Amino acid sequence: MLAVSRTLALVGIEAEPVHVEVDLNRGLPAFTVVGLPDTSVRESRERVRSALSNCGFEFPLRRITANLAPGDLKKAGPGFDLAIAAGLLAASGQIAPGLLERVAFAGELALDGSIRPVPGVLAMAVKVKEWGLRGLVVAREDAPVAALVEGLEVIPLDSIRHLSPLASGEWSPEPVVSSEAAPASTESAVSPDLADLKGQPFLRQALEVVAAGGHSLLLTGPPGAGKTLAARRLPSILPALEPSEALEVVRIAGACGDRFTMPARRPFRAPHHSVSPSALLGGGAGPRPGEITRAHHGVLFLDELGEFRRDSLEALRQPLEDGYVSVTRSNRTLEFPSRFLLVAASNPCPCGRGEDSGECRCHPVAVAKYRSKLSGALSDRIDVSAVVDTPSAENMRSEGGENSVAVRKRVEVAVARQRERQGGVLNSRLSPDQLRTHTVFTDDAERMLAEGHRRLSLSGRGWERVVKLSLTISDLREQREIDEESVARALAYRRAGAE
Repeated sequence: MLAVSRTLALVGIEAEPVHVEVDLNRGLPAFTVVGLPDTSVRESRERVRSALSNCGFEFPLRRITANLAPGDLKKAGPGFDLAIAAGLLAASGQIAPGLLERVAFAGELALDGSIRPVPGVLAMAVKVKEWGLRGLVVAREDAPVAALVEGLEVIPLDSIRHLSPLASGEWSPEPVVSSEAAPASTESAVSPDLADLKGQPFLRQALEVVAAGGHSLLLTGPPGAGKTLAARRLPSILPALEPSEALEVVRIAGACGDRFTMPARRPFRAPHHSVSPSALLGGGAGPRPGEITRAHHGVLFLDELGEFRRDSLEALRQPLEDGYVSVTRSNRTLEFPSRFLLVAASNPCPCGRGEDSGECRCHPVAVAKYRSKLSGALSDRIDVSAVVDTPSAENMRSEGGENSVAVRKRVEVAVARQRERQGGVLNSRLSPDQLRTHTVFTDDAERMLAEGHRRLSLSGRGWERVVKLSLTISDLREQREIDEESVARALAYRRAGAE
């Protein structure tokens, strides 16, 4: 007898439909899984066998073949267990087959028949709805995240023994709705406060501009000057996640195997400088998202920039421009979203003191090699450069500046102006045509921009980024026209990187 159940395979951060065809035939008892399964999928034979026996079902002593179609899609992970077990029970007549036509299954089986959560349930729930099925059967721990997809019936199960009464209609679990799926996050919503950054007025202004326009930032200064402190406080002044953005963040985190929590703030990722290009950008045999995708809609902080591998840094150029990274394998190309706000911090030289300090003993060749990690092509893609000096004793004794709440209010007003004017696009992401449409300079501002272009020898990309910075500064000042002051501040942010 043949039965067909439905499940999904996680490919990157997306889910692909899979039909599980279970056939029971005459012959010596055997259980074969085909359809390009990896080792963890082939091991499902033993998990399914023990789970069925321990839950009171009869394991058929027949020749069993489970085909995971399509056969050219690599199947990995234990998430196919529940669908294989459901197909086997239907093929052997132990549950009514009608359930298999209405829902998909996603779950790992324990040997006692209990159902464990699997990665990527939100992506699977989205695909199930697109597939046209009525519902998704998952482990109870996965039900809240699956229920974030509106209009999809989510059926949480604790054990496979509930499949029989569920299929016959004798029992149905309490429905899980989306309102129950978005509880208050267990994460603390309190971020480190910007008031901790004492002194550093230029740096504080740069952080505000970066947050308002989604611009990238490079901080250069000696150890202990406040670079890391400033970067870790940037999320506290960013606008809250939009609902669609929060869903993307949850989907990416789920595909990486993270436990579900609705994000209380934007992601902040700070990979160690020893990170490989694959771990930073994504990849592997079964391509997985990297750090830049996990920072999507948030902040990617690269501390000690001079210690990172050159090939890792150069690989950031495409994501910074396009907002996604392409990972190509022999049979397919995956695109991972990576619209992040880059913040990098670097010492001026290997010892950290800087050549102008009078205390630096670094050889000029070592300094040149250290600085060469940041190529001209990547440096040109960084909007704001800020030199951070060691704070004075007076600054350290002070109470600090504005707190994050006050700064975030101004940032939110500036972001709202951009979204209303540009259809939800931040200034840093404007195309050349959009930039021409939405920028209005005063005559004096245009002359200052032309003079700054000549003095700093700006590239075409550099000129465009100065214009975007000028527009963001004008939005923070709630001005429609870009005046001299806005252009002067934008050139100052660019000049710090040109010196």
